[in-house]
Amino acid sequence: MTYLAKSNLFFKEDETQWEVVGEGVQRQIVGFDDRIMMVIVKFDSGAIGTLHNHHHTQVTHIGAGAFEVTIADEKKVLKKGDSFYIPSNAMHGVVCLEEGILIDVFSPIREDFMKLTNI
Repeated sequence: MTYLAKSNLFFKEDETQWEVVGEGVQRQIVGFDDRIMMVIVKFDSGAIGTLHNHHHTQVTHIGAGAFEVTIADEKKVLKKGDSFYIPSNAMHGVVCLEEGILIDVFSPIREDFMKLTNI
């Protein structure tokens, strides 16, 4: 299915609700069209982004905090200013070691996120 909607041209954090997506994990969808999506994910210390995979390619920048990041068979501790790339269908997940923010970019759009948030 092709998703034909697109986001506003500008995003203001204080005008967008945070969506709770897990214990100690919240997200905001900040920009998208049918080919690309950016999402900000806020983690409390100790929160877990469970291991999962999806067909989307993902690039993530750590905007704050520190995370133990697992991609396939590799695990690294990364901190604010670091980034990581996740190939399509690779198992991946994070453990937040220090309260933090991840900035995720997906291609194509995560249609499952759109259905959950009714955008």
